[in-house]
Amino acid sequence: MALGLLIIRLVLGLTFAAHGTQKVFGWFGGYGPKGTGGFFESIGIKPGVTMAVLAGLAEIAGGLLFAAGLWTPLGAALIILTMLVAIVKVHGKSYWASSNGYEYNLLLIAVALGVALIGAGDYSLDALMSK
Repeated sequence: MALGLLIIRLVLGLTFAAHGTQKVFGWFGGYGPKGTGGFFESIGIKPGVTMAVLAGLAEIAGGLLFAAGLWTPLGAALIILTMLVAIVKVHGKSYWASSNGYEYNLLLIAVALGVALIGAGDYSLDALMSK
């Protein structure tokens, strides 16, 4: 079980953190604060650049905490919060991701919540700090 939780945490957490770097730094094909901020403004999230940076920082922090299994409930909460905002502001009109729906966001929420509820596992900083 510990190895399975490690794989889940690493894939979800590092992918989520990478999405944050797209917003904050423009890495991995992202649009950076200005481009993401412009999109945020267009959907009513203002001030766009500030909110893009805050969202990106939440994704980076949440993803890295989740991947490391450090303060896992906090990392999961940051992931869940940003996905709930994405559903409400962007993806809430349809279920299926192929229709720009919230299917993928809901999957991320379920995995983050599930890991937070059962714990990060033996291969985590949470486990190391509890010894």
